[in-house]
Amino acid sequence: MSDDVVIERTFDAPIEVVWQLWTGAEHFGAWYGPTGARITVEELDVRVGGGRRVCMEVETPGGPMRMWFTGEHLEVTEPRRLVYTESMTDEHGNVAAPPGHPATTEVRVELVPVDGGTAMVLTHVGVPAGSPGAAGWAMALDKLAARVATTIAP
Repeated sequence: MSDDVVIERTFDAPIEVVWQLWTGAEHFGAWYGPTGARITVEELDVRVGGGRRVCMEVETPGGPMRMWFTGEHLEVTEPRRLVYTESMTDEHGNVAAPPGHPATTEVRVELVPVDGGTAMVLTHVGVPAGSPGAAGWAMALDKLAARVATTIAP
């Protein structure tokens, strides 16, 4: 298992559309998370130093489970590069990383226009390839691809 999740995808949409789906709260909440998750975007201030706060609710055999993710935008180069930190927290923003998981990870999204579409490389530093987090990203990016197919260009 490698140290980081790295996923490459190509979307049949202009780079501006893919950027909007990553940076618009209403869009991000619609595709982020694994299949079946319900997402509430509490904060998505896409500027350097701006915050992120997202709640993910998933059904488990024991009932619904809520997970909170917070972070800070480190780099925002519209429409090509987005870098932010991510920490699992409780509902009050206190870091609550599970055992063996780093307190803070870093997500890097790089977008490049290609043949009328957009190539994306997602790197989640600190989340091992082959982990549940990697599987969650794969499902989320499938949902992103479906959302791209139904989104009208800005």
